[in-house]
Amino acid sequence: MIAEPPAETMLAAVLHGKEDLRLERIPVPPVGAGEILVRVGAALTCGTDLKVYRRGYHATMLKPPVVFGHELAGLVAAVGRGVTKFAVGDRVAPMNSAPCDACYFCLHSQQNLCANLLFNNGAYAEYMRVPARIVEKNTLLIPEAVPLEYAALTEPLACVVQGFNETGAQAGDTIVVIGAGPIGLMFIQVAHLRGLRVIAVVKRDDQIAAARLFGASEVVQKSDGVDTVAAVRSLTGDARGADVVIEAVATPATWESAVAMVRKGGVVNFFGGPPKGTVVSLDTNRLH
Repeated sequence: MIAEPPAETMLAAVLHGKEDLRLERIPVPPVGAGEILVRVGAALTCGTDLKVYRRGYHATMLKPPVVFGHELAGLVAAVGRGVTKFAVGDRVAPMNSAPCDACYFCLHSQQNLCANLLFNNGAYAEYMRVPARIVEKNTLLIPEAVPLEYAALTEPLACVVQGFNETGAQAGDTIVVIGAGPIGLMFIQVAHLRGLRVIAVVKRDDQIAAARLFGASEVVQKSDGVDTVAAVRSLTGDARGADVVIEAVATPATWESAVAMVRKGGVVNFFGGPPKGTVVSLDTNRLH
């Protein structure tokens, strides 16, 4: 498949401020050395995009007026000087960031904390320019059998796989996943595929079937009058708690519940990030 050559202008969703999103025709971004231009075939919306829309900005990634969105897949429409990894027509999934591999954190194998992390946004448009560093380090070719809308999930799925791997979970362990949004469901699927017994904690009725579809063997629904922690622990041997708990809701209450649901010596991954300034209360004796 060959991407159509870009026109001089393109249609884009431009964020001008808090909940001020306008569909506009703007210039197609020029492609410099080492860069590629992608014709967007699928662009998704994650929690960060929703926060950006509601707040009207992102402190580290973008300031209005700006095209945003960062989970995408598409076809290479143009390549810059020196690009050898990709050609026009290639199906690609560019990630939204890339580390410098030279700062303190990168040199200590913590690229996710890179002091010079390069971000890229602009998926809510017909075309998106991908910076050279992301082209080189974090752009992937998509197999022909994978639909673009599936490939666009690569970035959040990669985050989930990294989060799962960091728990040290092993086949046969019991894992609790709190939350059944897109991230929670991905955690359920990954854990199931890795051979873990998955207990899902959900809120809505429709999330019960979704959690089971993605691999949860047991589902606990939060509701008035139900002690969710006790219900989860009752599903573990001697009510000891789960080997691993993943928090994927991002509220202080669910962070506290996660600690209460894990066994002694178990692992909790606070994957969901509550708002800045949020405070939680944890049982220090239990942590100790």
